[in-house]
This record gives sequence, C-alpha cells and structure tokens, in this order.
Amino acid sequence: MNQWLGLTMVSAAAMLAACGGGSDLGGSTETDLSGARGSLMHNPPLRVTALSAGEFKDRLAASPSGQSLLALAGAPKCGVDVHYIEYGTVGGAGEKTNASGALMVPTGGVAGCGGARPVVLYAHGTTTDRAYNIADITEPARPGASEGSLLAAMYAAQGFIVVAPNYAGYDVSKLGYHPYLNADQQSKDMLDALAAARKALPRIGSQDGGKLLVAGYSQGGHVAMATHRALQAAGQPVTASAPMSGPYALGAFGDAVYYGNVNLGATVFTPLLAASYQKAYGNLYAQPSDMFEAAYATGIEQLLPSATPLATLVAQGKLPQTQLFSSTPPAPAFAAITPPTQPPALAPLFALGFGSNNLVKNSARLAYLQDAAANPDGAVPNATTGAQAAAPQHPLRKAFKANDLRNWKPQRPVLLCGGNADPTVFYGANTALMQNLWSNPASPLALPAGLLTVLDVDSASAGAADPFAAVKAGFAQAKAGAAAQGGANAVVQAYHGSLVPPFCNVAARAFFQQVLASGG
Repeated sequence: MNQWLGLTMVSAAAMLAACGGGSDLGGSTETDLSGARGSLMHNPPLRVTALSAGEFKDRLAASPSGQSLLALAGAPKCGVDVHYIEYGTVGGAGEKTNASGALMVPTGGVAGCGGARPVVLYAHGTTTDRAYNIADITEPARPGASEGSLLAAMYAAQGFIVVAPNYAGYDVSKLGYHPYLNADQQSKDMLDALAAARKALPRIGSQDGGKLLVAGYSQGGHVAMATHRALQAAGQPVTASAPMSGPYALGAFGDAVYYGNVNLGATVFTPLLAASYQKAYGNLYAQPSDMFEAAYATGIEQLLPSATPLATLVAQGKLPQTQLFSSTPPAPAFAAITPPTQPPALAPLFALGFGSNNLVKNSARLAYLQDAAANPDGAVPNATTGAQAAAPQHPLRKAFKANDLRNWKPQRPVLLCGGNADPTVFYGANTALMQNLWSNPASPLALPAGLLTVLDVDSASAGAADPFAAVKAGFAQAKAGAAAQGGANAVVQAYHGSLVPPFCNVAARAFFQQVLASGG
C-alpha cells in the first residue's frame, strides 16, 4: 500500500472512531493522489465535527480553559464545522510531499454565518509533536486541539472561514523533517493549503467571499509575514495580515542569541533550524558533530519533530533542557558574553543558556561570532541602520539572511502584535525592529501612513482613545494571575506560549473586522 495513503486511512479512521464524523455531505468523493501542489486528496474532505453555536458554547463552558477562551473570544455567533484536509505541497529542497490541516467553516442561520465569508489563513506556532493536528479538536489532550479550539472560537464561530495547515513534516506528512522557518517553503505550504481548501468549499456548502486575511503566532508569525510577502509578490490579493510574536528579523535574532542573549526554548529551536537549513542549503556542516557536541550529535537531524514528548527526550539525554552554549568562553574576547550580565534584569534568563552539558560546540559558536563581528547586522549588537548584514559568510548566518523578512514593504494593512517582555521571541529584535523599519521616514522600507498598526499587549493603555485598551487590561490581569499562582518564574514560562497568544488573537480579529468594515 502507498505509505501516504496508508497514513491517511489510519488518521481518518481514528478521527471517525473518536467523534463519529464523516463526509455526510452527499455525492461522491473525488480523490486526487497526484501530490501536485495545492491538490486536495479527498473532496469533500472528512468532517471531523459539527457543532451548533449553542453546542460549541456548552463545550467551551465545560472546562476551565474553555471558559477562559469563551470569555476572551465571546459567545459563538455561528456554529462550526471542522474538516480535515490533505493536500500536495513541497519540502524545503523543493521535493514533492504532502501535508494536512484544518478547514473550519461557520454555519447557522444568523446573519454573518452563511453565504460568502472572509478567509483567515492561519499559521501555527512551534511544536515538537509530530502528531500535531489542528483539525482534531474533539479531545483536549490531543496535539493541536488547544490551538484548533482557539481558532474555532476566535474566528470560525464569529463568521470567518479558517484554513490552518499542520505543515509538512507533521501529522500524516511523509516528509521526514519539518522545513522550520524556511520562508519560501512555509509560504508555499500555506498557499497550497489555501488552494486545496478553496477546492473543498463548494462541496461543503461554503463560499469564499474574496477577502483574505493572513495571521499566525510565533513561528506562525514569521510564516504569516512570509506568506503575505509571497502573495504580494505573486500579485494575489491580500486584505490584511496580523503576524504575532514572530521571529521576523532572523539575522538579528540569531546574532543576538549567539552573542549570548539565549532565549527560552533555544535548545529546541536550534536543532529544528539546523535540520531545516541543512536540507534546504546543504552547507551548514559536513556532519552534525561539526555543530553539535558529541553527546547530542548522533541522530539530531531526525530528532524533531518527534512522537516522543520533549520532556522525555531531555530525560533520555537527547537534548539539554536549556544549555545551548558552553560556560567556557570560545575565546577570551567573548568572556563578557559567556554569559552576558547586561541588562541585569535579563541576566538570569541568559545564564540558563550556558552550562557544561551544552548543545552547540564552542568552535561553532566562535566561527559564527567571528563572522558576525566581520560582517555585522544593522541591529545587533549595535543598532545602526537596522538592516540585514550586507554580506555574511558563515553558512548559518547566510541561511538566516535568506529567511529574514527585513526586505519588503507590505501594500496592505498589517498588525504586528506581541509582548515586550517575551523571553522566547525577543520583542525588540523582531516586532520593534520591524516597526522602526516600516514607520521611520528615513528608512528605505518606510510604509505610507495608516498601513501599520503595532500592539504591545504588555504596555499601559493610552486611555479612552486606545482601541486596544481592553486587550491590554485583560493581558495585565492574566499576567497578574499567573504571578499570583506561581511567581515571576511562572510568568516567564507562560509568557510566550499561553499568556500572549489569546490576547494577540483577540486584537487580530478586531483589526480584521475593522479593515473589513472600512471596505478593505
């Protein structure tokens, strides 16, 4: 049996058994096994679940996490049908592969739930779980269920069609790695999911209203921005986009980390990046042990994403928990940043990234730093032009530049949302840097007035005139609640992964609604 088709049948059977779903839409099912980009394997696609507005509300109200989501997203106006799509796309080296995702459509007789509806094309954040499936919202413990429920409540239940890929390398995808933060591949993956979903809409009784809104969080923030850029370059219409907490300026961000500003989660992101860029460009190293310490090098290219929980991988010694670099300086000149002690408030965070059982070899860090000093970025370690390094020579820095998004000017409205104290995706080296490049009149990338909106959810409200005052107040309350329960460390641990995402999505939805209301 074809491996792709076999995986497909297993996945579909599991969901049908779990929730009693089915196509249940009448007519025959069309099958396309060509694997061509944007092809839809089964049309109409499997319907995972169908909930009326009342049923969805009751389901959310039945758990504390659902109650919190309900309070933020508001009561469902529409019912939601969730479909599971499988489509053809490409990998990081252009190889033919498949991927899967969710297609969520609003239902019901209430105004704004039927007829031609706007489409939200959504990119999810980093996950190490290879089984991640954003369409399977039926069981809260399943990988992808939490983010899928957020999208259903925030967008589909309020009248938006949602297309959300799982990405190549996850769920039933036959690709043996994930093209992590590969701007070209990931934007193609998004567009292929959109093309496949559009094939399904007429067969499931839904209609694309011609308004396309692109959003994503964390890794998905980078993917959303890259997708907006790709759509614009191809001359395809975009109504607005809302990248959230993303690593947009990868060159600056990567340099910051190697200069010692190690972010929370760096020992996960680094193997994902290395595998992705090695597959795409083939020149990061001759063998993994050139970059990674011997204790971790064997098998690291195939380690993530994984069916094994991250905590288990750490316990098994496959990855260090936080120590990216050695606490021994790679050269005397770098003693002051091994680890950095400035600014004092961030010194404890940076210190976590150093130790004796580190992931990245000192020789690899030294080669990177030498190139960063010889061919500096315009934002790190010193803010000059804010632009990308003109001519990096180190292969990883060249890969970062190839996927850095400081090289375009959107022509449609953009909301950038994040939190200034983010320990995982640094706000200053990403959101604030893009804000400066796009809003500074002296910048060659400066945008016309009115195209850019920037929201720091972790900032004081500007008063009654602040359109995001309620979002900021809600975030402050959630942050205070986390601190009351677990102290400052609990806030740091939850900040990027659970505190910021729902509030940025509330803001994104409001932003999209405003753009649509203004005739965008």
